[in-house]
Amino acid sequence: MPDFWRSSGWHLLERDARGRHVVTDAFLRAYLARPELAPGADGCRAERALHAMLVEAPRRPITPVHLVALADPDAGENWAVFAAFRDRLLRAATLEDAYLSLVTDPSPKVPPLLLDHLAHAILRGVLDGCGDAFRLRAAECLFRAQRVTLADGAVLLGDEEMVEALAGEGAAELDVLRPEDAAGYFARSDRFDTVLDVSFTRPGLDGLCRAFEAWVRHFLAVEVRIQPRQEVSDERWAWHTGLDAESSALLNDLYAGRDPGEERRARLLALFRLDFLDPAALRHGMEGCPVYLGMARDARGRLRLKPQNLLVNLPLAGS
Repeated sequence: MPDFWRSSGWHLLERDARGRHVVTDAFLRAYLARPELAPGADGCRAERALHAMLVEAPRRPITPVHLVALADPDAGENWAVFAAFRDRLLRAATLEDAYLSLVTDPSPKVPPLLLDHLAHAILRGVLDGCGDAFRLRAAECLFRAQRVTLADGAVLLGDEEMVEALAGEGAAELDVLRPEDAAGYFARSDRFDTVLDVSFTRPGLDGLCRAFEAWVRHFLAVEVRIQPRQEVSDERWAWHTGLDAESSALLNDLYAGRDPGEERRARLLALFRLDFLDPAALRHGMEGCPVYLGMARDARGRLRLKPQNLLVNLPLAGS
């Protein structure tokens, strides 16, 4: 099976008996190679010493004394953020435990970039062995912001960072991922340079559903079936979860009977129905009731999924 997402750092992790991911020194060292932490030519002696110490022993404590000694305030801030993040990783038994801890108790708060990176690494393991390019491209939406384009009735998602980079260079448009050239995705997976069509009935939307299912299964050990819907017409509508901030607010308004207005309605990109295959997994009173999911772009045409909503906002028994 072709490899993909080498940039995730997943290949530096280990697995425990449950298939969860365990932090290694090599995984921590990869953060130290990032430009935010690697001292430049103008880095002070204290910063170079701190970096060298951690490259040698990535789990060594980073103390206030280390941070106060740094000459550059911006460098000190970066190291303080990394220290808090690294310590959260080391306190958790697995990367999954660390992720759940960060989304349920985000104090001290870590930058979204670091949370996205954890999702990237975890998803690489969750989807290991997957040969479906549409599912993999769709899964990118769980850890990378997308720019939405509506063209001839199609809903197209392009990686926001790549779209902005190409716009700045005046380069050609990104390629839409199609069945006839899907095999080429693996060689370019770390470039994030393909466009995904998530229009209703298209394989991109199905791939998104399968990625969501795998994410829930891995974290919560429950089987769910997720299918796209064109509308919600259910008198028993009892639970919904937005997959992003925009759709959360929109679904709340619709559920409460408030008219969100035509402009906000038009931002809705997709609706989904989530069913639990084991009714015992649901909390009392939700038996037989589906969960409706929404996905929407914001006012700037941006889609920023929050995959943690699928983990902490479902009506599970005991929650």
